[in-house]
Amino acid sequence: MLKFALLGVLNYSPMNGYELKQFMDSSTGHFWYAKLSQIYMTLKTLEGDGLLISEVQPQEDRPDRRVYTITEAGRAALRRWLAEPLTEVEPTKEPLLLKLFFSAQIDKDALLTQLHLQRTLHQQALEGMAASAQIIKLAVEQNPALAKDALLWEAVRQAGERSERLYVEWLDDTIKLVQAQF
Repeated sequence: MLKFALLGVLNYSPMNGYELKQFMDSSTGHFWYAKLSQIYMTLKTLEGDGLLISEVQPQEDRPDRRVYTITEAGRAALRRWLAEPLTEVEPTKEPLLLKLFFSAQIDKDALLTQLHLQRTLHQQALEGMAASAQIIKLAVEQNPALAKDALLWEAVRQAGERSERLYVEWLDDTIKLVQAQF
C-alpha cells in the first residue's frame, strides 16, 4: 500500500523523500504512515519498476537532493489501484485494546494511568484533526485545481475526527467503568 500512497502524493507534485514524509505526516498520517527508511526503500523499488523517475538536484550548503516524479506508467498503476474495489474489511492492530483485554491482572491505578494517558493522546489527535480543516481550506485557496481533491481530503479528515471523538468517548466510559468496578 505504501507504494500507492507515494504514487498518490507524487501525482500532485514532484518531491524528495523528506518532503514525501512531511506530506504524509500532515495528511495521511492518521490512517497511513511510514518511516523515512521505508519511504526511501519503496521509492527505489518504484523507480526500478519504471513508475517514477528521479533527478539529483545539486545544493550548495547541503547534500544534493533527489527529487522524484511520477511517470505515465506510475499514473496508470495508481488509477488501476484506485479503481479496484476493496472487498473485505482489513483487520487492524490496536495495542491499547490488546493491553486492556489482559489488564485485569494489574493494579487499578496503573490501569487508570494508562487509560488517562491514552485519553490525553487521543484528545490531542482530535484537536489536530480539527486544525487540519484549515490546511485543506488553505490548499484550495492557493491552488483552486485541488477543489475536487479537497472534498475527499475533508471526508477523510472527518472520518479521522469522528474516530478520535469516539475513541475519547469510549476512553471516558472505560475510565468510569474501571473507577467504579475495580
